[in-house]
Amino acid sequence: MNDLSSVKFVQTLVLNIGYEEHGDSSGVAIILLHGFPYDVRCWDEVIPPLVQAGHRVLVPYIRGYGPTSFLDADAPRMAEQAAIAQDVVDFAEALGIGQFALAGFDWGNRAACITSILQPHMVIAQVAIGGYAVQNTIKKERPASALTEARHWYQWYFNTEQGRVGLEENRRDIVRHLWETWAPKWEYTDEVFNRSAASFDNPDFVEIVLHSYRHRHMNAPGEDRFIEVERKLAESPPILVPSIVLRGGDSGLGAPSQDPSADQEKFPGLVARRIVSGAGHDLPVQRPDAVSEALLELL
Repeated sequence: MNDLSSVKFVQTLVLNIGYEEHGDSSGVAIILLHGFPYDVRCWDEVIPPLVQAGHRVLVPYIRGYGPTSFLDADAPRMAEQAAIAQDVVDFAEALGIGQFALAGFDWGNRAACITSILQPHMVIAQVAIGGYAVQNTIKKERPASALTEARHWYQWYFNTEQGRVGLEENRRDIVRHLWETWAPKWEYTDEVFNRSAASFDNPDFVEIVLHSYRHRHMNAPGEDRFIEVERKLAESPPILVPSIVLRGGDSGLGAPSQDPSADQEKFPGLVARRIVSGAGHDLPVQRPDAVSEALLELL
C-alpha cells in the first residue's frame, strides 16, 4: 500500500499534518492513529476491508513523525496528551469532518480516548487498542512493581540527558529494540522496519518524544491552554461512546488481565472486550483483521 499512497497535507492552527486517505470520500470517516514509536504503515492491512465496506479512511502522521510539521518554527515542541488529542479534533475540523470513528494504539489510543471524552458528539465509535489510556499528569504517580518499572525503562531513560543524546544518535536502534521487545513473538524484517524508519527522522521527533515522557512524569511543563483539560483528565472520566477494547494477548509489556471489570467501568458504552491472540503491543500489525472487524462491527 505504501507505494500506491500519496501523502496529503492539511493545516491546523498549529501543524501542517501529513496524512493518507483511502476509500470513498462520501463514506463514514474513520481516523486511525498510530503511537510511539510507529507510523502510518502499521495500519496498512487494516485499511482494505474498511475501504471495501465503503468507508473513508484517514491516517495522519502524529506530531513529530513523518512529514507532519509545526507551522511556527519557534514554537516549543510539546506533546502532552491533551495536545495530541487536540490535534485529532483540529485535523477533522480542518477537513470539514463533523463526525468520525476512531481507532488507535499507544499514543494514538490515548488521543482517541481523550477525544471521545472531550468531544463525544464528534466520535461515532472507538476501538481502544490497549484499553483506557488517559494519564493523571496532575498528581505524582506511586512507584510500580520492579517488573513494571523495568518494562518502562525507556520512559525513565528519556527523562535524562543521556536519553536525549541516545535518541538523537541511536533512534533507529532504540525503536527497533522497542518493536521487538513489545511484540516478542513477532519477527520484523528489515524491509518492514525501513518502510517506517524515515518517519523517525522528522526534525521534531526527539523533542516531541522527550516532552511526552517528561510531561507525563511531571518533569516538564505543559501548554498553558491545556491546564484545565489536564485537571479534568486527572479525574479519569469515563468514555461514553460505543467502544470495543482490544488487548494484545502476546504483548511484551505484560499479559492483559482476564478480568473485564476495569474496562467495563471506564467504558460504559462497551460493546465488546477481546484479548487478541497472536498480537503484541502494535496489535494492528500482527492482527489487522481484529481491528477492521471491530470497526465494522461498531459501524
